[in-house]
Amino acid sequence: MQFLLLIYIDEGLIQALPEAEYDRLMRDCLHHADALQASGTLVLAQQLQPVAQARTLRTRQDQPRITDGPFAETHELLAGFNLINARDAAEAMTIAQQFPWSRFGSIEVRPVADMDAERARVGA
Repeated sequence: MQFLLLIYIDEGLIQALPEAEYDRLMRDCLHHADALQASGTLVLAQQLQPVAQARTLRTRQDQPRITDGPFAETHELLAGFNLINARDAAEAMTIAQQFPWSRFGSIEVRPVADMDAERARVGA
């Protein structure tokens, strides 16, 4: 099974870290991600640009509305993601707990849908 680890951070907590501490956390995280990728557990990991670069699209009554910023209903901001392979949700949560970012926000662990099954279901 595949799971997406959505990494949300409280920007204030990250900005309060001394630069050397942030760099150490990021370095450790990258080394850990490299090991997970080498073992076949980590499929893809990516950090997102700051939220100031985000734009949000909402379509209501067939009218698109684009606004600057993330504008999700949360004070934590989506900072990045990891796409992983895991046997089940428990193993995915164990993998998520190995990253430090939940101390500065949260890590949402969500199963990835089987798009081939959905494609077959809808006849696409």
